[in-house]
Amino acid sequence: MDDQPPPNPALLPAGLRDLLPPDAETEAAGVQAAMDVFAAHAYRRVKPPLLEFEDAFTRGSGAAVADQSFRIMDPDSHRMMVLRADMTPQVARIAATRLAAAPRPLRLSYAGQCVRVRGAAQAGDRQVPQAGIELIGADGPDADAEVTLVAVEALAALGLHRVSLDFTLPPLVPALLDDAGLDGDTRRTLSHALDRKDAAAVAAHGGALAPLLTGLLRAAGPAAAALDALRAATLPAACRALAERLELVCDRVRQAAPQVRVTIDPVEFRGFRYHTGLAVTFFAPGRHEELGRGGRYFSTDGEPATGITLFADAVLRAAGPRTPRPTIFVPAGTPRATAQALRDAGYATLAGLAPDDDRAEARRLRCTHMLVGETAKPLE
Repeated sequence: MDDQPPPNPALLPAGLRDLLPPDAETEAAGVQAAMDVFAAHAYRRVKPPLLEFEDAFTRGSGAAVADQSFRIMDPDSHRMMVLRADMTPQVARIAATRLAAAPRPLRLSYAGQCVRVRGAAQAGDRQVPQAGIELIGADGPDADAEVTLVAVEALAALGLHRVSLDFTLPPLVPALLDDAGLDGDTRRTLSHALDRKDAAAVAAHGGALAPLLTGLLRAAGPAAAALDALRAATLPAACRALAERLELVCDRVRQAAPQVRVTIDPVEFRGFRYHTGLAVTFFAPGRHEELGRGGRYFSTDGEPATGITLFADAVLRAAGPRTPRPTIFVPAGTPRATAQALRDAGYATLAGLAPDDDRAEARRLRCTHMLVGETAKPLE
């Protein structure tokens, strides 16, 4: 006979958690505030499904998140489905199919929950609320700057006015290694050394590329110094074009948002591996957790695209606690018009359900105020 106690019904799988009051309301309000900013810049909202057929989802940019996606068999069609790990591939699919005839550039926004096989290193969460924008059909520095600045504005709407942007160039190192003809074990060893920021290993394995790569590795930091290093570097034509584009985008961002701190890491790569050009990650001062990230990629049918995804839970952790809406206890029998006027004034009204409900009941239910006559009285 099994004497094991029954499992705790509140226990959830690793990386998953319940969001309780007031955090759930705060997250929903934060997502809506970001979506309002996106809408103000003419990004029209789409709502992809939680599940898609695996073969459709993993086309194009979706292939980069395949190993982070949960899979399930559809009992109806007997085809494999995936639970989305990221919404960008879904938006790219919508643009290439349902909105193929819509005029370009196409501006779309989205918000929803994503679930990943493995949690992020910092927080460990496997369910991640996302809110973001995609600009599809435009290929130029103005498009890159636009999505970055719209995201900066959305973060400001959530109380984060002094964010840091870290620009990276994901295609740069692969292009340099290709140009030098490096492959096989040497390429893997060198790429691993760059990922670990191991300048000694880069110097040991980089061959003729070692001086250039170690110089770029050490150039990471404030934008001005990193751009100087890129200008001075001897780069193949494709890499030179990428560096010049980065400089144009940085100039536009710094002119429009001088309060933002801009850094550059030329050899860094982070995030999902579908970025084909300039990429950016957002941070709050003094915090290592990513607030969001994005960059340039190719949409499902090969259109140029760029976008930004904000991670609502990380954003709200960085923004700090918000002042909750005051809750006023409204005695049973209070006219509906009176209660509505209180809601219009910013209160949440908690209605008494029995005629003898009183101040003690209001305190027990953790109200901040009580309606006395026609006056809102604080509960001390």
